[in-house]
Amino acid sequence: MAESLHPEKTQHEVRLRREVLVRGVVQGVGFRPFVYRLAQELALSGWIGNDNDGVTIEIEGTAEHLDAFLLRLQYEAPTLARIDHIALRELEPAGDNAFLILSSQVLGHVNTGIPADAATCADCLHELLDPTDRRYRYPFLNCTNCGPRFTITRRIPYDRPQTSMAKFTMCAACQSEYDDPTNRRFHAQPNACAVCGPKVWLERANPANNATNDPITQTIHLLIAGEIVAIKGIGGFYLCVDATNQQA
Repeated sequence: MAESLHPEKTQHEVRLRREVLVRGVVQGVGFRPFVYRLAQELALSGWIGNDNDGVTIEIEGTAEHLDAFLLRLQYEAPTLARIDHIALRELEPAGDNAFLILSSQVLGHVNTGIPADAATCADCLHELLDPTDRRYRYPFLNCTNCGPRFTITRRIPYDRPQTSMAKFTMCAACQSEYDDPTNRRFHAQPNACAVCGPKVWLERANPANNATNDPITQTIHLLIAGEIVAIKGIGGFYLCVDATNQQA
């Protein structure tokens, strides 16, 4: 009797588990959300968490999917990430059926790096200039692909409680973005909007003139009128005047 050319499998494929230690610039660049989405696409279970030296991943699945994960980990990493070294270790399968992002661990000396602040990305610029978007003209908008990193970090691992954003509790809309793996603001630590984030304000020499609903536009008008304005920036205060106004 002829044998079938496509015999049905009588048992599940063998599952393997590996520890993956990734070193380099992998905090504050959307690396954990990237790994989360990658694990979802490949039907892998396990977890990822920031640690003192970078990120630690435990990943479980078939050998084929694990190999694909490791390959894509290196070639599809976020633009702002830099992988210097990957170390692997075989583990006993745990049998879990989900992939999780764990809270960071802070133990001993910290050796990982934080990237510099990144210029506003095209997606955020589109929102900034879209009158129908809830972040229209909000100067502190950002996502996992852009925005402040180094300048807001107090200590690492890089998580919101370790940054100057810790005091700003996200509103329901921002929290929903932060928790949604399909959103580009998933685990974006500086995530904020005009409702819940930092504000811009104008203080005049005469406090009676402080009130304004649009401090940026008012500042522009003051400069055009020949006034001198001190604008607080990352490195201190910048004295600004209209360069075409000789008296100013």
